[in-house]
Parts: sequence; structure tokens; C-alpha cells
Amino acid sequence: MSEELFTNLAIFVLSLLVGFEVMSKIPATLQTPMMSGANAIHGVVVVGAFVIAAEANSWVFYILAFLGAVFAAINVAGGYTVTDRMLGMFDRKPKAKSEGDDSK
Repeated sequence: MSEELFTNLAIFVLSLLVGFEVMSKIPATLQTPMMSGANAIHGVVVVGAFVIAAEANSWVFYILAFLGAVFAAINVAGGYTVTDRMLGMFDRKPKAKSEGDDSK
């Protein structure tokens, strides 16, 4: 194993551990704002997948870049959908008109 691969692997494992610790400490009331921020991060992941696809020299790397871009795009779209639904819960419901109310 080359030294560069070992360094990159160590950084990846450490980022997984730090990410897990940070995510596990966030209270449930802050999940929606945190998800909105995560959507921006996953937008960067889509761009990174495009960069890897541009530098790919094998069909294996093309497939991995494509899968990375697809999964990141699904995550971004799903995150925005869930965030929109959760924020929609805070909208005020329109008041129903009573039967005797003739005001226009």
C-alpha cells in the first residue's frame, strides 16, 4: 500500500468517526436546519463526482463516479423534500367559515 493511499484512507476513516460523533450529538429539534446544511454539502459531492468522472481513465471509475453522482443527487433532492415538508408543518391552517357567517 502506498503512503498516499494510506494517508487518504486514514483521513477518510477519521472523517467518518468525527462525522458520526457530531451527528449523534445534535438534538432532534435541530435536525431540519442541519439537514438543510447537509444538502449544500451533498451538492459539493455531486460536483466532486463530476470531477472524478472527468479524470477517469477506466470504465470502473466512470461507473463509480456515476453512482456517486446519482446517490448524492438523490440525497440532495430527498433532503430538500423532507425539509420542505417539515417546514410546511409550521404553516397556519386557514380558518373554516362557520355556517352563520355571511361576511364577505
